[in-house]
Amino acid sequence: MGNPKAFLTIPRKEAGYRPVHDRTADFGEVEQTLNSEDRMLQASRCMDCGVPFCHWSCPVGNIMPEWQDALYRGKWQEAYSILNTTMNFPEFTGRVCPALCEKSCVLKINGNPVTIRENEAAVTERAFQEGYVVPRIPARRTGKRVAIIGSGPAGLAAADMLNQKGHSVTVFEKDESAGGLLRFGIPDFKLNKEVVDRRLNVMKIEGVEFRTGVTAGADLEVRDLLAGYDAVCIAIGAGKPRDLPVEGRQLKGIHFALELLQQQNRTVSGVSVPESERLNARGKHVLVIGGGDTGSDCVGTAVRHRAAQVTQIEIMPKPPETYNPDTPWPLWPNVLRTSSSHLEGCERRWNLASKRFIGDADGRVTGVEVVHVEWTKSPDGRFAMKETDRAEILKADMVLLSMGFVHPVHEGFLEQLNVKYDSRGNVATLSPYATSVDKVFVAGDAATGASLVVRAIDSGRKAAAAIDRYLQGR
Repeated sequence: MGNPKAFLTIPRKEAGYRPVHDRTADFGEVEQTLNSEDRMLQASRCMDCGVPFCHWSCPVGNIMPEWQDALYRGKWQEAYSILNTTMNFPEFTGRVCPALCEKSCVLKINGNPVTIRENEAAVTERAFQEGYVVPRIPARRTGKRVAIIGSGPAGLAAADMLNQKGHSVTVFEKDESAGGLLRFGIPDFKLNKEVVDRRLNVMKIEGVEFRTGVTAGADLEVRDLLAGYDAVCIAIGAGKPRDLPVEGRQLKGIHFALELLQQQNRTVSGVSVPESERLNARGKHVLVIGGGDTGSDCVGTAVRHRAAQVTQIEIMPKPPETYNPDTPWPLWPNVLRTSSSHLEGCERRWNLASKRFIGDADGRVTGVEVVHVEWTKSPDGRFAMKETDRAEILKADMVLLSMGFVHPVHEGFLEQLNVKYDSRGNVATLSPYATSVDKVFVAGDAATGASLVVRAIDSGRKAAAAIDRYLQGR
C-alpha cells in the first residue's frame, strides 16, 4: 500500500445526495460525485489490514485492496482492469449494491469503512469516459449456441461470460427492452437507464444477440428452443410477488410495487401510458406495506408524484439504529437503514400487521386496518409473533404491496419445460446450476429466490462456467 496509515489521518467522506427540493423534482440520479483528488484520498484509507474481510464478504470476490491501491496511486485504468476481472458490471453494483464489502471492512469496527461502493462507481465512470471500456470480441467461435432466457443481471452476466468463451449467445427478453429489473424495477433516480444501455451496446458489439419482446413458452416454443440451442439458461428472476389475501384485497387502488415502478420507468423512458391505466400518487395518502428496498423505491416514486402523505409499515420490529449484538462485525448488520427516499418525506412504522382493506361505495380503497404485534425470541433464536388488541385504521388512497417475491413464475415457460422445483418453489438444481431437464441450466433469483443484484451477477458467472464445462464435454 502506498499510504498504509492514511486511515488514521483521512476521515471517511461520502459524496452525499443532491438537495431534497432539487432531486424530488425529477427522476435523475440522487447521488453526487466527489472530485478525483478526494476519491483517490478515500481509496488511500484502505489500511492493508492483512485479512481482507471485504473480499470475503463480496459475493463475486472483488479484490478490494488491490484496486483501491491502484486508485489511490492515480492508476485509474489499472484499478478498472483489476475490478473487471471479477465483476462484469461495476457500473451497476457501484450504484445499487448495499455494499456487503463495506460492512465487513475492518474500519467498520469504528463505524467508518472505506467508501468502496462509491469508489467502484467512480472508477467505472472514469473507465467509460476515458475509453478503457472497449468491446472484447472473441477471436474464435466454438460453434455452440446458448439461449439465455431473461436479461436481468444474472442473464447478462451469464451471456457476457459465455460470449467471451466463444459461444454464440442469444438473450431472450419478454419486455420491450433488455435489462430486466435493472431497467424496469430499479427507479431511474437510483440507476439511470443510459447506464444500462451503455453496457448493452458494448455487449452487442461483442457479439451477444438480444431478442426483446419474446416470451419463452409463448412466442418461443419450448421444443424449438431445446432443438435450436446446445444449452439453455433460465434467468427469469423471482417474479411471483407475495400477496396479501385479506378482506378487501379486490378494491381499486391496491397494487403490487412493481406495477408502479415498472410503469414509472417506462414513463421516464418516453413510453406513453394511457390515462386510464396510469398510476399516480399525486395528492393521495400512499401506504407502502413492506419495509425493504423495493418499498423504499415506492416511497421515492410517490414523493416525486407529489403524494399528500407517504407511510411505510413493516410487520417486523424496528431494528437498532447503530449496532446490533445479534449481527456483530464482520457479519451483515441487521440495523435500521434509511435510504435517500426515506429522507425525502416518509413516516415509517413497525410491528404492524395488515388485517383488512377498507373501501368506499365506488369500490376504491380508503384505508387499511392494522393491528400492533409483539415479537418474542425463543432460546434457539426463533422469533414468534403475537397480535395484540391494539388496532387502528390508517388512511390510504393508494396501497403498494412490497412484501418481496416468493419464487419464479411457474405458469407458461417453466411448466412447459417441466422442471423440478425445490421446497420454496424455486427451480431446483440437481448438480451445480443444472436443472432436472437435460442441457437446461438456471441462474439468479429463479434458483435462489429474490436476492441482490451482486448475488445475481455472481450466480450468472458461475452458471456460465457450468454451461461452458457442459458444452466442452467436461
